[in-house]
Amino acid sequence: MILDPADFSAEAFAARISPHLVEEPALPVVAPFGDATLDPSLGEAPAGRRLRDAAVLVGIVTHPGEARVILTQRTEHLSSHAGQVAFPGGKIDREDSGPVETALREAEEEIGLDRGFVAPLGCFPPYASNSGFRIVPVVALVRPGAALSVNPQEVADVFEVPLGFLMTGANHRVAHRVWQGRTRYFYEMPFQDRYIWGVTAGILRRIYERTWGVGGPPAVGTPEPARTREGTP
Repeated sequence: MILDPADFSAEAFAARISPHLVEEPALPVVAPFGDATLDPSLGEAPAGRRLRDAAVLVGIVTHPGEARVILTQRTEHLSSHAGQVAFPGGKIDREDSGPVETALREAEEEIGLDRGFVAPLGCFPPYASNSGFRIVPVVALVRPGAALSVNPQEVADVFEVPLGFLMTGANHRVAHRVWQGRTRYFYEMPFQDRYIWGVTAGILRRIYERTWGVGGPPAVGTPEPARTREGTP
C-alpha cells in the first residue's frame, strides 16, 4: 500500500482512526487481538490465568507535518517486559475511573507528561499479552512542548518515532525465537538504534491493520523476513 505523507499528519490520522475507537469500554472486556493472533500456540500459556486489566497511552505528538509517537525504554530490573520498548502505561488500579484515567496517570508517573497536553481520542480494542495482561490502548493527541521527566525506577529513556514509519507495513517484520521449548512468532519494527517488538509492535500492527484496512498477519510458520530474538515475546 502506497500512502501519501499527508496521511501521517496528526489531523489525518485522528480522522482515520476515530471510527475504530470507543469512548471507554466497560471492564472486563473481551480482547479480540493479542500475541496469540500471530502465534496461536501462545494461547496455551495464559490458559487458566485471569488476565489483569491494563492501559497504555498511544500518544500522537501533533508536530507540524508528520506526527510522532511517544515510546519509552523500560528499565532492565522490571518484573515484566524489562528493557523493552513500550508505551507509557500500566495496570488499572481500583481507584482509576477507567482505562483513560490509567493511561493518563501512568504517563504522568513514568515520563512526567502533564495531562493538560493530552487530548484523548478514545480506546482501541484491547490486546491480550502472553504475560497475562488485557491491555486497552488509549489513543490521544499530545501537544508538542511538554517538559518530560522520566521516573528512573521504571523508565530508562523516552523518545519519539515518526508515525509514518510505524504505520508503513514494509517496516513490520515477523521474528521468532525458541521459548519454553517452542518456536514463537512476534512482530518487530527496528527503528534506528531502537528495537520495537513483542506487545508494543503487536499493538501498533493491529492499529495499522484496522486503520488502513489491510489484511491480517502472514501465516504462522512462513514468516519472512525473520530473525531470532532473546526475551519473552
